[in-house]
Amino acid sequence: MRLLFSGVQTRLQSLATCVLGSGIGKLAHEKPWTLFRFFHYPKHTIYTHSSLTGSMHSLYKLHYGFPDRRLVPQQQLWLLFKRGLFLQSQPTPNPDSVKFLPGREVVPNEASVDFPNAQTAQISPLAKRLFRIEGISSVFLGPDFVTVTKREDVSWSVLRPEIFEAILEFYASEEPVLLENLPESDTSIKPEDDEVVAMIKELLETRIKPAVAEDGGNILYRGYHPDTGIVDLELQGSCTTCSSSVVTLKSGVENMLMHYIPEVKGVREVVSEERQKMEQVSREQLQSLEQRLRDSGVLRS
Repeated sequence: MRLLFSGVQTRLQSLATCVLGSGIGKLAHEKPWTLFRFFHYPKHTIYTHSSLTGSMHSLYKLHYGFPDRRLVPQQQLWLLFKRGLFLQSQPTPNPDSVKFLPGREVVPNEASVDFPNAQTAQISPLAKRLFRIEGISSVFLGPDFVTVTKREDVSWSVLRPEIFEAILEFYASEEPVLLENLPESDTSIKPEDDEVVAMIKELLETRIKPAVAEDGGNILYRGYHPDTGIVDLELQGSCTTCSSSVVTLKSGVENMLMHYIPEVKGVREVVSEERQKMEQVSREQLQSLEQRLRDSGVLRS
């Protein structure tokens, strides 16, 4: 039996390396039971090219067949047998962000929630699982997708299989995505909103947010200044660290708002206090690292 399992593991590792690349091939060697979750009991595993984006992405269709009881925890047997999961990953304009689509609702009521760091993820079991993976800097949960942003020094070939595993295990656990109710939507029209603000919110909700969500991001309404005609907006998800976010705001969002609402004269990006603190900590850590490298003679001024 041990020789048989060893032979299956070797074949599994070779297949994973050939089909999905060295990242999952390495995972097959270190965690052979994990790859059985991808190959042993799913009936279909598909790897394809995206004709829409022109770049390669993974497409996993996990239709659970009868799992091997020796390889799957007893309490998950019924769930894995009954549950089907269609998990897809797509690139975004931000090379450090990838959009994952589990083929089902993520955040209820067409809402979204941003987790710029692990400390803010306490209300989401899914986000907490993802932050346990070394190299992940932020997580954004949309209505039907999950956007994960990594550090620049980490490769997607290493992170992607671990992210797939975390998402699969989360949905098998049947935990709620959120433990608390979300606050009211930023584009909910309130009784005190005047006509211009109501039109801005309506345009954001119906035209702009869906387009930004296609790239794994989100835009929040943060205020309108009638004296200057400036609309304050906050970026979330893949948009936060994307080099083209300024172009998105100016060429896309600003032009559309100014076209349909003459009172709008421009848009301005605002950053939340939580993200400002996170960026400040990152800068301080980088400066500390550079100083240590200079002190050791590795880095010269």
